[in-house]
Amino acid sequence: MYDVIISGAGPVGLFLACELALAKCAVLILEQSAQSDSPLKRLPFGLRGLSSPSIEALHRRALLDELEVPKRIEHPFRRHGGHFAGIPFDRDDVDAAQWPWRLPDALPPQLLAEMAELEAVLARRAQALGVELRRGLAVTAAHQTGDDVTVHAGEETFAARWLVGCDGARSAVRKAGGFTFAGTEPEFTGYSVKVDLAEPHQLKAGRNATPNGMYIQSQPGYLAMGDFDGGAVHDAGRPVTRAHVQDVLRRVSCTDVTVAALHVATTWTDRARQATAYRNGRILLAGDAAHIHSPLGGQGLNLGLGDAMNLGWKLAAAVHGTAPAGLLDTYHAERHPVGARVLDWSRAQVAIMRPAPAARALNAVMRDLMATRDGATYVAGRVWGVDLRYDVGVDHPLAGRSVTVCDRALRDGRAVLVDAGGDPALAAFARGYSDRLVHVRAPLDAGALLVRPDGIVAWACNGPPDLAGLAQAAARWLGDPGQAACA
Repeated sequence: MYDVIISGAGPVGLFLACELALAKCAVLILEQSAQSDSPLKRLPFGLRGLSSPSIEALHRRALLDELEVPKRIEHPFRRHGGHFAGIPFDRDDVDAAQWPWRLPDALPPQLLAEMAELEAVLARRAQALGVELRRGLAVTAAHQTGDDVTVHAGEETFAARWLVGCDGARSAVRKAGGFTFAGTEPEFTGYSVKVDLAEPHQLKAGRNATPNGMYIQSQPGYLAMGDFDGGAVHDAGRPVTRAHVQDVLRRVSCTDVTVAALHVATTWTDRARQATAYRNGRILLAGDAAHIHSPLGGQGLNLGLGDAMNLGWKLAAAVHGTAPAGLLDTYHAERHPVGARVLDWSRAQVAIMRPAPAARALNAVMRDLMATRDGATYVAGRVWGVDLRYDVGVDHPLAGRSVTVCDRALRDGRAVLVDAGGDPALAAFARGYSDRLVHVRAPLDAGALLVRPDGIVAWACNGPPDLAGLAQAAARWLGDPGQAACA
């Protein structure tokens, strides 16, 4: 029997598997696709923006340096910081002083990564940690008891103590687990295509809004389009032909451009849905299985990686029997509001992108606001993810925030007690959690920090350490001191 079965070998499933295997859990990944790569993942629209929480998570596990793309293309982001509904903001307009918890020498707040390369890096790490990956096996059914989960995939049956669905928007695990997937229906069909154009000069480069929709040309022939048809084409599931792409492109670009050849095409919508619960007994959801929304702003990948980072150490503690009461429930409590906020962020972008007078008026107002320093800083905080904060029940400016002062110490997946002054009492406290906690010294404005395995501050104090508060926080997140893990 496995400790955890994960359905889906995308970035979220692979990263979660790495987190669990790092904590010595026996993990099996079942992946429907027989191949690990696809042409779409290596096209320009296969690039994804990594936000601050994702960058920090990868760095904490020594994975960021293995990615080649960010090293090559950080430079174009030095001024361009991102966008809201296509309205850009510059890094120079952002007031980082409004984020006093963020260190001046912190990692960059945004980088680009190629999906195929990210998956390859995560797959190599998973394999090195002993994760078993079975391709060509789609989960078709799952049944749970109070002790385990039986998973059916193809003609094979597997057993595990836990099952996590990371199997995308049409998640079979979500359906098998009886989760409610609530939300709103789409307003447009989006297209990502690679084409040859007979008259390429007719289309402008970059992002272009028109009276009939929008299109983006990142490179000649690489196009994204939005056609406000209520998502009808995507939902119909019909093959996208050259003639159809030409019709849509002519309509949304307001030109008579000719598509000479169609090489690759995929469709998507702005449908926004979220599971009302991320856990049902021994079945959990993460990534697109838990929430879907339009790819505007590229926050879907980051949302899923954040799920994996938050869930991995908590589920591992449940596997090993060291999880304090209620720890696993904090996964839903912390991540569901983050997902809901991203879905609303996506809906708000669609609202001012509609080809209608009211939307254009709202768009103009938003442009004016983003042209101010406070407006650009607010949007950057959302897009870059630097405003992320969990409620950890501690009243300190750093509590619930991500910190990077101890990233190297987090690489083995244990929590960290950061001590600015070498206090013997803190060292003695840490010894009680020696299997779950690392004690390190580091320069801090605060006197000491208790940092969870995911890099989130669970407790902090200035001056002499409040040992009673530290003990309370450690018990909440790490369990009882000296508690042995179950075999």
